[in-house]
Amino acid sequence: MCIIFFQFKPHSASAYRFILAANRDEYYSRPTKPADFWENDCNILSGYLVADFLTEEADGLTYLKKVSSEGHLYNGFNLITAEFNNTKGDTMCYYGNKSGQEPKTLEPGIYGLSNSLLETPWKKLVYGKKLFTDTVKQCNELSQESLVEELINMLNNEEFQLPAPDIEEQGQDFIRPMLKEISALFVRTSSYGTRTNTVILVDAKGHVTFTERTMLNPDANQWKVSSFQFELEI
Repeated sequence: MCIIFFQFKPHSASAYRFILAANRDEYYSRPTKPADFWENDCNILSGYLVADFLTEEADGLTYLKKVSSEGHLYNGFNLITAEFNNTKGDTMCYYGNKSGQEPKTLEPGIYGLSNSLLETPWKKLVYGKKLFTDTVKQCNELSQESLVEELINMLNNEEFQLPAPDIEEQGQDFIRPMLKEISALFVRTSSYGTRTNTVILVDAKGHVTFTERTMLNPDANQWKVSSFQFELEI
């Protein structure tokens, strides 16, 4: 049950115009690869299935409108796009194919997303969003390294958020045996749990820090941290 928190602060004159912290949950036995720059396109850093937007010329809202025309053909998904441009302005857009709504442009602010629609107030999401908000409020006082560390610590919070009727209802037989564990931000069961923490920072000048902490082997006691830094063409 993946979870994402992000702050969108376009053209911020101080510190960061975008901060993201996310957990990816998977079965430990499922093959996976850590994020890296693609061999056939060194401008793309990704470990996820968002290739079309990253390789096309369309702006975020146009791309999401194209996706929404076929949204009914797929199981539930959420897609968020972000573009940073000093001339046209920073934009973020969102589409959830189970929302019954058209893609929309997001206002500046702090958002949370889990296995439902954007900002669905599950107890787990509300709790995590508070922790995220408290952390990013310190961004001007913390070094880049310290902010990344604090966000990763936040993502690894194991406090159970019960009761969790919305999560239980969505997963039913699959969720019920491990409902308690899944109610935490950091999920750990014998066979399923959080396998990746991701933190992305985009500062006022367009400098990006991408940090990923990934479970190895798979073994919940062995982790690898990778970090990438680069400049956006804005």
